[in-house]
Amino acid sequence: MMRNLFLRKPSLWPRFHVTVAKSLEGRKKAEVIELEVPMTDGMRDIQNAVLECVEVSIGELRKADTGLELDDWTLDSALHRSFDVIIRRQLDPIWHRVSFRTRQIVNDLTVLRSILQALLTYDAVSFNKYLDTILAAHQPPPGSTRQNQSPWLFLDAANTVFETAKRRVYSGKPTEGEVPASANAFPDSLRPILEEQPKWSLLAEVLEEIEQDNYLNPVPRDDSNSTILIMCSDQGTCRQLREYLQNMHVHPAEDLQEEDDEERKPSAMFMMRRKLRNYLGWKKDFARVSASLFAENQKVLDGFTDQRGNTNGYRGKGPPNKRRRIRGGASSAGAGRPINGSLQMAEDKESQVASLMADIQPTDADAMQKDEVAVDSLDDMEDYFELYDMNDLLVIHPYDGDMDEHVLEEVRPRYVIMYEPDAAFIRRVEVYRSSHEDRNVRVYFMYYGGSVEEQRYLSAVRKEKDAFTKLIKEKGNMALTITLDGAAPTDPQEQFLRTVNTRIAGGGRLAATAEPPRVVVDVREFRSSLPSLLHGRSMVVIPCMLTVGDYVLTPTICIERKSVRDLISSFKNGRLFNQAETMLQYYKHPMLLIEFDRDKSFTLDPFADNSFEKSIKSAEDSRDLQSKIVLLTIAFPRLKIIWSSSPYQTAEIFAELKNKQDEPDPVKAVQVGLGMGEDPYEQQSFNTTPQDMLRAVPGLTGKNMMRLILEVGDLREVSNLGEAELDEMVGREAGRQVYRFFNRSVFDE
Repeated sequence: MMRNLFLRKPSLWPRFHVTVAKSLEGRKKAEVIELEVPMTDGMRDIQNAVLECVEVSIGELRKADTGLELDDWTLDSALHRSFDVIIRRQLDPIWHRVSFRTRQIVNDLTVLRSILQALLTYDAVSFNKYLDTILAAHQPPPGSTRQNQSPWLFLDAANTVFETAKRRVYSGKPTEGEVPASANAFPDSLRPILEEQPKWSLLAEVLEEIEQDNYLNPVPRDDSNSTILIMCSDQGTCRQLREYLQNMHVHPAEDLQEEDDEERKPSAMFMMRRKLRNYLGWKKDFARVSASLFAENQKVLDGFTDQRGNTNGYRGKGPPNKRRRIRGGASSAGAGRPINGSLQMAEDKESQVASLMADIQPTDADAMQKDEVAVDSLDDMEDYFELYDMNDLLVIHPYDGDMDEHVLEEVRPRYVIMYEPDAAFIRRVEVYRSSHEDRNVRVYFMYYGGSVEEQRYLSAVRKEKDAFTKLIKEKGNMALTITLDGAAPTDPQEQFLRTVNTRIAGGGRLAATAEPPRVVVDVREFRSSLPSLLHGRSMVVIPCMLTVGDYVLTPTICIERKSVRDLISSFKNGRLFNQAETMLQYYKHPMLLIEFDRDKSFTLDPFADNSFEKSIKSAEDSRDLQSKIVLLTIAFPRLKIIWSSSPYQTAEIFAELKNKQDEPDPVKAVQVGLGMGEDPYEQQSFNTTPQDMLRAVPGLTGKNMMRLILEVGDLREVSNLGEAELDEMVGREAGRQVYRFFNRSVFDE
């Protein structure tokens, strides 16, 4: 970083620096009250069980032969917020080569991390609902014979997680068909437990303490407002706290009938009972949907088995009541079904518009209400509306990085409640307090003792200190030498930056007498980084709408560029064979460039079996990419294949291919592959996805498809064309194939 910025002396200012500490602590410090909240027994049991699942998953990753150093991964590392992201980033270069089980374990680590986070932020009902969705998502689909459930679900610790989460909400099991005594009551077979989050009651106590402080000290003592600022981790927690604060003094009717004379403490029982009622309704609907999906899938599987076994006597046919598609989308005679509303005839548009206008006409009641509103004047709106006073506000806001400084400056709070710990926000409060001597700030710092939340915060503070300590040591031992004429850097990105940097003498210079090399590039390729890299290598990039190829380097060299993902999709829809055929027709040296990502492994899946029969079968089954490449080279022997590990290497390969070669003509490159009078820029106005779908239709080729695209609006209109109309556009034989494709059921003989 210092070399790229041409810096010779770095300056390090950590929090524990004497000058920084004196600046922040020499004046009046912010009053910080640390509040350690103990977790409930249920929360502690769930956390320990989840950590056990994490430890087992990391052990399974060590057993897998991934080639990575996982010895440093311990349970303490798993407490970090992004430990699963770090593992995924390490495995990303070889992600296509790792086994299915290894990928599943990495995904399981993400799920387990989210469970740890949800345990401390969600209420008990929402957390149990979240676990239900996780369990449903990890179950194999109905009828599946593959056992692909996650390994951690079979552990005893996983059973502890689900059972304890349920015990925090209710006990017993609701009987199907049981009707509660009232709308707000629960079935007799279910006893609500509804464990509250421990931080809620502590938050209510803190707010009561702040209210007493404001009552005893009503006159402002400084420039701060009496605003209370509550900082949370995300918007979901903010909504939860807003709901709790609005309902903490509302009690259910059952509680109001007992001990009316006693002063009631803030409670979330009313909110939790409402959440439980909603959860029971959701679970009933969820079970009904799952059962219906299972029944539908079973019908499909049974029907597929019947067709395979020919038990119903229509092997190769559709069922007896199978409708045949005819023009217009209507069913066959005798079906008795109306035409789909999206396929109605054009002459019905006027009647549809008239009926819609009649529906939106205002009624007499609407007109009367509109007249009453029009009579009222807003001139005296200040008598009815006013802004809240800042001293009466309670602001709940999520952590938002640098924007937190603007929140502090705008709100000027006297009380800040950190509902969840955040090391960066503590630094911002320190700077805010030291920058304004006339503002007092009292900070309430809340965290769950002995939890992942506490360990994560302590780990972040320790990493911050260790990072600065390491930088200070490196600065003391580093022999820094920056030379402009040294060896070329090994990093391709750094080499590219030095090439285009104008501060380096000679960077990007061109010989005054030599003509700069030219490259004709298809305009659709500018979504990638390669054209800019070619420009950085002092090449003149000429954007054109090419019909054949993506890059034209010389009058005889045309290159079709494919990433690995594009290569797979091009093999699937057959477009690559058409592109290779057109390049062979118009250019002497056609080439296919297969470009990998810079951070990915520069290799494909290894061959499982090199036998020719195995390769042919794999290619026919659309599973083996390498076999398809082999078939491509057999079909087109003149087609050369270029393998590139990154766009930076591609730019170097292009420079070598253009060495001492003639420059391409952009006009000729654009005209290649076009018929008489065709405009290449007309293709820009069409969507490529419907064109790919049309290429898959039997009978349509690149030549006869263009007229169909120009004269027909969309795919639905193509499917409704008659055979005579198709014959006129694409020819007799092609029209017959297209018509039979859209108007013949796959089950017909």
